[in-house]
Amino acid sequence: MDPIFVGQGAAEAVPIWFVTAAAYPDVRKVLGAELCAFADAAGFEPKPGRHLLLPGKPDGKPALGGVLFGLEGADETPDRFLPGRLAQALPDGVFRFANEPNDARLAALAIALGLYRFTRYRKAEARTIKLDLPQSLDRDDLNRTVEAVTLARDLINTPANDMGPAQLEQAARRLAGRHSATIGVVVGDELLDKNFPLIHAVGRAAAGAPRLIDLSWGDATHPKVTLVGKGVCFDTGGLDIKPDASMLNMKKDMGGAATALALADMVMARGLKVRLRVLVPAVENSIAGSSFRPRDIYSSRKGITVEIGNTDAEGRLILADALALADEDKPDLVADFATLTGAARVALGPDLPAFFTDDEALAAELMRHGAAENDPLWRLPLWRPYEKMLESKVADLNNVGGSQGGAITAALFMRRFVTAKSWLHFDLFAWTAAARPGRPEGGELQAARALYAMLAARYG
Repeated sequence: MDPIFVGQGAAEAVPIWFVTAAAYPDVRKVLGAELCAFADAAGFEPKPGRHLLLPGKPDGKPALGGVLFGLEGADETPDRFLPGRLAQALPDGVFRFANEPNDARLAALAIALGLYRFTRYRKAEARTIKLDLPQSLDRDDLNRTVEAVTLARDLINTPANDMGPAQLEQAARRLAGRHSATIGVVVGDELLDKNFPLIHAVGRAAAGAPRLIDLSWGDATHPKVTLVGKGVCFDTGGLDIKPDASMLNMKKDMGGAATALALADMVMARGLKVRLRVLVPAVENSIAGSSFRPRDIYSSRKGITVEIGNTDAEGRLILADALALADEDKPDLVADFATLTGAARVALGPDLPAFFTDDEALAAELMRHGAAENDPLWRLPLWRPYEKMLESKVADLNNVGGSQGGAITAALFMRRFVTAKSWLHFDLFAWTAAARPGRPEGGELQAARALYAMLAARYG
């Protein structure tokens, strides 16, 4: 994609003035009498989210003289993505910030992210909007972020008939090729030979063979960072089949894989000093004569036996084998991403991903970067007493823990397969149900910008 952010000094750049009720009088002094009269006649008020396109010179050069956009006042909680509304309000052209919004970097990012459209199956009007940003902002890093978010959104938005395990592998291979990373894939019955029994069990009933994607990049002497992404390309629920309403958006159940790949894209493009590994167990949880069943028992890669209490709790199964593999490499940091439980959405809603870790310092660091990046997260506890909910009378573990505390018991289940203290588990929604500034309806990248900022601070 073409860069949205360009260098400072474009003569044709149209100014955007960000205004509050308190700041509007000062902006009016800059606008002059004619533009103020126009704004008054148009009924513009400096309220949050309001905008007005100001006319240019009578000779039509430029045709657009500027843009007014309302922000929250000092006594209101600012939405630093609110300027993203301009993505649909602005005509094509080059624009600049005439004054400072609440956060210039996030305002620019929100406008760029708000321009996103998923056009694989339906054409949309081409837009050409550029932002002429000051040198104080890292334009290259902003462009990298936009590219990564676009990658994740495109992957999540693509339906399962065009985004099965094989197509997810192809996406990972394209990413590896762009960054000169190495990639290996274990497919089908080879999963049994290579000791990934849970990935095989979940995916064996589908027409598209299950697989484990393993991407590596960076200097082997650098700190090891391993990302694991749940790649359930479609989830029927298996024999414990989902109702139709719950199945409708299950093309997004590979949102964890999309998140891991997008984060890897940012890390590699930035050239962070890490030894990066990305593991994606890619399956489709389908129904056939070969489906795994309730009460089946499987031995995992780690040797822990698991009784299947519900076939719709499949994501933690494939992640268990992938986490066990990640743990064997003794990485400095392991982070897994998964659209895992409805319980996390009940607890925190769709916009606030849950995360779990035993590392107090890591949790605080991540929360700080999440707040700074407007990429919100909330920590839930790895509450040890709930481990008893995962007990089985015939195996080491059951894959479900009852009707309460589902996000916590899912995290506790996966914790049994990784020993690294610096382990992060993210329970994501990966979806925007109704469009908001900077976040069009559809697939969404959550948590990755926060973790990327943390990794950049550590290893940049």
